[in-house]
Amino acid sequence: MFTFDLALVWLDLAGVFFFAVSGSLLAAKKQFDILGSALLASLVALGGGVIRDIIINAGPPAAFTNPVYLLPPLLAAALVYFLFSSIQRFTSLLTLFDAGGLALFCITGTLKALGAGLNPVAAVVLGVATAVGGGLLRDITANEIPALFNARDLYALPAFAGATLTAVLWSIGAFNGLTAVLVAVLVFAFRVVAWRRAWRVPLAVRGWHRNGVASGAEPRLRD
Repeated sequence: MFTFDLALVWLDLAGVFFFAVSGSLLAAKKQFDILGSALLASLVALGGGVIRDIIINAGPPAAFTNPVYLLPPLLAAALVYFLFSSIQRFTSLLTLFDAGGLALFCITGTLKALGAGLNPVAAVVLGVATAVGGGLLRDITANEIPALFNARDLYALPAFAGATLTAVLWSIGAFNGLTAVLVAVLVFAFRVVAWRRAWRVPLAVRGWHRNGVASGAEPRLRD
């Protein structure tokens, strides 16, 4: 069985950093000040983990008990502050960093849920909630359409796939460092390719025109 105590912390911190950079990039795009950048980075980076720890009743969330978790958001805000003028032409960076955080958090959220004794189905749900929770808070705070509910984006499905793979591998005793990396790469690639190729899932009602959503109008039923 994969012993993930130390590895899980590193995976968690890596996910925190990726999400934090996405928050600071969005703050720069919205022309927030550096304090707003650091706060938005912290919100997206730590929000999913806080939700996870509260649900599994793990005591005070790690973000409030381990000062190390505060370093990635501060580092992300500083990096964007000094480098944004050089990287702002790369508009895909926000999506790439967000995809990295999504890939890591769907794994760590699922692992923590399994470690807390949740059944695999509940662990998958919590893994998805961990992965998408921070991004949801980020987009709402920055007055953006949340990627989770954007009909023109594919967001939760890659997280669901990663959480499911993690739970299955854990259940059959095949989860280890190598398979963790493979799952993270698959989720990252799924998210990025879906974004690049504009993959979609069906709308809420069969027969609705997607063009109506893309243009901002109310969806119209086909005759």
